Amino acid sequence: MTPFITERFLLENDHAYELYRKYAEPAPIIDYHNHLPPADITRDIRFENIAQMWLAGDHYKWRAMRANGVDERLVTGDAPWREKFRSWAATVPMTLRNPLYHWTHLELKRYFDIDLLLSSDTADEIYDQTSEMLASDGFGARSLIARINVTHLCTTDDPADTLEFHAAYAAENDRPFEMYPAWRPDKALLIEDPRRFNEWVNALEAASDGDITDFPAFLDTITKRHDFFHEMGCRISDYGLTEIDAGIESDSIAAKAFTKARQNKNVTADEAATYRSTMLLFLCRLDHQRGWVQQFHIGALRNVNTRLYARLGPDVGVDSIGDFKHAARLARFLDMLDRDGRLAKTIVYPINPTDNEVVATMIGNFQDGSVPGKLQFGSAWWFMDQKEGIENQLNILSATGLLSRFVGMTTDSRSVLSFPRHEYFRRILCSLVGKDMERGLIPDDMELAGSLIRGVCYDNAADYFTLGRP
Repeated sequence: MTPFITERFLLENDHAYELYRKYAEPAPIIDYHNHLPPADITRDIRFENIAQMWLAGDHYKWRAMRANGVDERLVTGDAPWREKFRSWAATVPMTLRNPLYHWTHLELKRYFDIDLLLSSDTADEIYDQTSEMLASDGFGARSLIARINVTHLCTTDDPADTLEFHAAYAAENDRPFEMYPAWRPDKALLIEDPRRFNEWVNALEAASDGDITDFPAFLDTITKRHDFFHEMGCRISDYGLTEIDAGIESDSIAAKAFTKARQNKNVTADEAATYRSTMLLFLCRLDHQRGWVQQFHIGALRNVNTRLYARLGPDVGVDSIGDFKHAARLARFLDMLDRDGRLAKTIVYPINPTDNEVVATMIGNFQDGSVPGKLQFGSAWWFMDQKEGIENQLNILSATGLLSRFVGMTTDSRSVLSFPRHEYFRRILCSLVGKDMERGLIPDDMELAGSLIRGVCYDNAADYFTLGRP
């Protein structure tokens, strides 16, 4: 049987193949947004089997397995790993035309050199072969990441995190790649739930060794934690928001809401909205002051299945694309920061494809000539990081802005096996540009097109994020 993952996988003509081999494939990877636990990297964690790597936290796979009629015990429950893997293997043939089919076989090929198609018939053979390989040298978390030519990765970290594993990793002399924290202060905005908010504020207080007695003390603590993250190499923030709040900015109303929440009193909807707007602007001004890049992931409708959320918690595959209206809010928010000269380099990721043109055209309003591509229409995210979604994002960015200044793909993943998603993106990008060359839509000039490919795959991110080149 002909292998599925060949040298020409997704590369639809000779131009695409040459672009990929000459410009995209050799380019290092800056994975500027992922959810890998820094402890796993610092400890160079070893996995006993591939099921642990694939199924312990991948809600993409969990959704597919549930849709295939797999019992929850074999998805997130207490079934043995081999049984879970067999259930996933039985699901994989059902994922034809889903990106999971591509990612599964890319990862088998790149990490284990396995060309077998995963199915019920091959499940045990692949499980045994990969388990044997994982027990050998070169299959710790660090080696697996470095094998894919990753030079920098940024994890996702709460302001209350100690960053102890980042500190330990940074102290090593022979690091195979750089690992930096990224600031994710979402919990600072969740004032509608006083119980959860107070749990987080108490954790923040403990991490800062100070007393948060009132709203000014809270802002001071946030600032000190921001400073600490900067000292630890952080240069990126990230906000996961349903909608961007950009209404009234009022320290007095925000302080009133904060005090009520700390007293376990309910905050009104108007008070909460003003608090969120005030806090978000405060946080973004800190980002600008420090010269950070700020990211906004907007539009997800989260935790909609209350039964599974109550049983398993967040991030378990019960989130969806939301149909929120972002244009006016996003315009007002960016304008409020731009008016006083405190709009940092910004990436906006919409999850709903109907918002792509909104975001792509909105960022053009606030480019100021100070930095190439200062505002970015972020890479296809979550439900959209598949072939059609990636092509759509690239086409809209090309039509309304400068693809040549795009900072490219990121994994947004929780798995050390996820990094071939960069290859997946790069092949799709090269195929898109190669087809344009073949059709005469852009010049048949390999050096010209290659400079775009190299920029999107690596150079732009290296310049934009100021993390340093290897």
